[in-house]
Amino acid sequence: MTVVVLDLDGVLWRGDEPIPGSSEAVRALRDAGNRVAFLTNNSSLRISDCRAKLAGFGIDADPADVMTSAQAAAELLGGTLAPGARVLACAGLGVVEALEQAKFEVVDRGPADAVVVGFHREFDFDRLDRASRAVRDGARFVATNADPTYPVGGGQAIPGAGSILAAVATASGRTAEVAGKPEAATVAMVRRRLGDSGVMVGDRPSTDGALAYALGWPFALVLSGIGGHDPTEPVPTPPPAFVADDLASLVPQLL
Repeated sequence: MTVVVLDLDGVLWRGDEPIPGSSEAVRALRDAGNRVAFLTNNSSLRISDCRAKLAGFGIDADPADVMTSAQAAAELLGGTLAPGARVLACAGLGVVEALEQAKFEVVDRGPADAVVVGFHREFDFDRLDRASRAVRDGARFVATNADPTYPVGGGQAIPGAGSILAAVATASGRTAEVAGKPEAATVAMVRRRLGDSGVMVGDRPSTDGALAYALGWPFALVLSGIGGHDPTEPVPTPPPAFVADDLASLVPQLL
């Protein structure tokens, strides 16, 4: 059995639009005896939200096989902060859920022992002020991920967590620890849950490809998301083991 880890945004869907053939591709991987897991840097969704969205596109997912950068951030903090520590979530419900499951007290203003920044559409000046103020006052500064954009429908992209992170970092004068792909916290989370061997499938060389390299796994690049049209994405080094237009056309190569 091979473990195949799939990114979500740009691999299975773009925004709320499924990428054609994705559910059939997942089914083919499973029918061939592979374990399929899911890993996203989008920290805004709770695990139940991720599973519901997958189910809406015809893909069943066990909770243990769904991993997010929000969980990686909570695990990163769990290495040093005691349960009950106050953590300011400048982020969405996925981060709130992960922090609560790690037994932290989630707050929306300081004082705080840590600040976690992640993607959310409610970000405004007040949230920027509260998060950056807590960081300046000494809170540990963690970001779920540094992706500047996320792919949505119509070949477009929206500002991602990295764009929000840049604002908080600028306002606080501090540099964040990043938890999501391709950073060490996510590497540790993947190894703990899935073991030491597998294939990483993603659309962004700077995160998915770099994570595969850090894990020592083959990287399969699909061109259905950011990697297919964003000129700021680097040419992967080393080159991907597999390249395909989308997951449906990738699966025959993997099998």
